[in-house]
Amino acid sequence: MIKFSINKPLFLQALNATKRAISSKNAIPILSTIKIDVAANGITLTGSNGQISIENFISLSNENAGLLISSPGSVLLEASFFINIVSSLPDVTVDFEEIEQHQILLRSGKSEITLKGKDVDHYPRIQEVATSNPLVMETKVLKNLIAETAFAASTQESRPILTGVHLVLTNNQEFKAVATDSHRMSQRKLTLENMTDNFDVVLPSKSLREFSAVFTDDIETVEVFFSASQLLFRSEHISFYTRLLEGTYPDTDRLLMSNFETEVVCNTQALRSAMERAFLISNATQNGTVKLEIEAGQVSAHVNSPEVGKVNEELDVEAVQGQDLTISFNPTYLIEALKALKSETVVVRFLSPVRPFTLTPGDDSENFIQLITPVRTN
Repeated sequence: MIKFSINKPLFLQALNATKRAISSKNAIPILSTIKIDVAANGITLTGSNGQISIENFISLSNENAGLLISSPGSVLLEASFFINIVSSLPDVTVDFEEIEQHQILLRSGKSEITLKGKDVDHYPRIQEVATSNPLVMETKVLKNLIAETAFAASTQESRPILTGVHLVLTNNQEFKAVATDSHRMSQRKLTLENMTDNFDVVLPSKSLREFSAVFTDDIETVEVFFSASQLLFRSEHISFYTRLLEGTYPDTDRLLMSNFETEVVCNTQALRSAMERAFLISNATQNGTVKLEIEAGQVSAHVNSPEVGKVNEELDVEAVQGQDLTISFNPTYLIEALKALKSETVVVRFLSPVRPFTLTPGDDSENFIQLITPVRTN
């Protein structure tokens, strides 16, 4: 029969991080619960939605936890309900006690609340991943990589493989992440400091976004392990499991061009602001496009919406070279691409009005490239 007391703010933080794996609308009711395992050395919280699973360990040795364990045991509690209850408790300490089979008494200050739990035997087991020979990455680097690529993955389930981010390691050191929804693409490359086994996997972009939310910036490094169907991100206290997407990812390298007809260098923030203004008008039209004209060294953006109005804006550019060109595209894609860029300037290269154009940061053209497909207009 479980019995422990714990610091409420720390407990709540761990519960909320674990809850990110729990879906509020789950076809399997048991997956709306959070599993609480109390052992002599600490507490493990587990949440899962079938696609991702999170195990969060609160160690007895963690001084901030104020953890006192009197009796071990395990129980399942309705996640959202339980977290809301803990959040509402008045005192900084929570006493948690199982008073009879799966019935929990919470005490805090002058409050006492009784909750009905469930038997942990009904909870699905997390498939284990072998934890030898990890790929060790800085959490910050991995989160930046996700921010630079995951947004370009598809949200349409009609082609499930495109809802993922393709992660590939070649030559034991050359790491590439790429995402595409077939209208745009974002690719980031980096060279790892430590050699490790090659891999080629596709991870759901949703899982990667949750990883970024769960692994806070105070977690310096993360270990990555692979199995045939799963990937495990692990830090000292958190284990984050995600299933892999099945199928063959399209060959995106063939989309990248080495030659171009026109090149424009812009201030990243200025171009983004111009596109955000254009978007406000274009969003009200059916085709929602912006026309970009490059003529005699001048670059201008145009939107014409019969319902709302017009935008005609001359863009401040730092350099223009090559052929004159007129091209139309969805401004949302360009805005999101520019948001992912950290550099002050962006280099935009065009091949023709009907071929995809590329964006690279002004300070790092080799390792980060994005591609946007234009819209054919009359």
